[in-house]
Amino acid sequence: MYSVYQHWDPLKVCAVGRSYPPEFYSWITIPHVRELFEKIAIETEEDYQNIIRKLQSFGVEVVRTDISNDIDQCRTYNGNLLPPPMCPRDISVMIGEKFYYNSYSTTLAYDQVRDPSWPDCNSYQEWKLLPEWIRKECIEFHNLGHVHCQRMDFFDSIIKKVQSHGNTIVHDKPGTGFSSLVNGAMVSRIGRDLFFGTQKYNQDQTLLAQLIDKEFTNTRNHIVNTGGHSDGTYCPVAPGLIISLHDVPTYADTFPGWEVIYLPNQSWDAVQPFLDLKQKNKGKWWIPGFEHDQDVVNIVETWLSHWTGYIEETVFDVNMLIIDPKNVIVFNYNKQVFDALDRYGITPHIVTFRHRYFWDGGIHCVTSDLHREGVMQDYFPNRS
Repeated sequence: MYSVYQHWDPLKVCAVGRSYPPEFYSWITIPHVRELFEKIAIETEEDYQNIIRKLQSFGVEVVRTDISNDIDQCRTYNGNLLPPPMCPRDISVMIGEKFYYNSYSTTLAYDQVRDPSWPDCNSYQEWKLLPEWIRKECIEFHNLGHVHCQRMDFFDSIIKKVQSHGNTIVHDKPGTGFSSLVNGAMVSRIGRDLFFGTQKYNQDQTLLAQLIDKEFTNTRNHIVNTGGHSDGTYCPVAPGLIISLHDVPTYADTFPGWEVIYLPNQSWDAVQPFLDLKQKNKGKWWIPGFEHDQDVVNIVETWLSHWTGYIEETVFDVNMLIIDPKNVIVFNYNKQVFDALDRYGITPHIVTFRHRYFWDGGIHCVTSDLHREGVMQDYFPNRS
């Protein structure tokens, strides 16, 4: 079976995301805006291919997410395009020999709320044929107009790959209640110890701890108050070394004796145009050189705003993918980080992802490790 116990063990099988191809932007009527998005699509896939080649150079088997060729199969109930399956990390995680994922289709969301007398709905085309009063009730009373979930078939290739190796699969369907745990961006797997980030700084940690302990009974479980994706806040790169954006007071308790390299505000000056645009779009995306192009702003905010998240989580260099104890992939150079890695005998490998600020996807986000060599270790043997 596949397994991941420590995220620095040798990586053997890895999922890699995928974005929409340039043909999907044919609906944009403003020529220079359509050409911009087509260019982003082409360059994004080129950069994915560079990531894949780098992984394969280390003998890693790559599994890609998938996208339907039918654009209507990639829409939400209100007709907007679904977010492309760029970041498998955000919907899946292998913990030990269990694979967790929280992807579900829009038709599954409909099934959760529909009255038994209502017709079946298995596609966007069928949704359009439903009586208007049913669609209105679903959108106004069940909030389906705001369901921007990923389609399950985007991730079929990954799920089938894991199933073929006999792993237990835990599917977080709507209502099961632990979607924040089924997210590789929120958990660090350090052998017998699991470290879960918080969604918000003021999150009820008592309730979160109860939920975690109920699901993960054979590990020591901890909460790090990251206030968002933990992989965008800190990265335990190797036993004894953490790279972090800022001082998290609980490190002394959660990782006692480990060296922490802080990178306070190290990238903000470099992305000042993004800060300017943030006033227009609440920090959701940034395309360099088009900060003040109102056509682009209008297109993205009208059609694509539901695709994008806050890029603050991935501006910095802590979002890294560890290949093995001696190699790590990063998106850009940082002297402080590279010096620290060198002291621990770790070689950083830079791959480009030119539109990471638009897509909100660091190297850790756009991948998901499905299998690593190794068995569970105990890095804190003095803990009860």
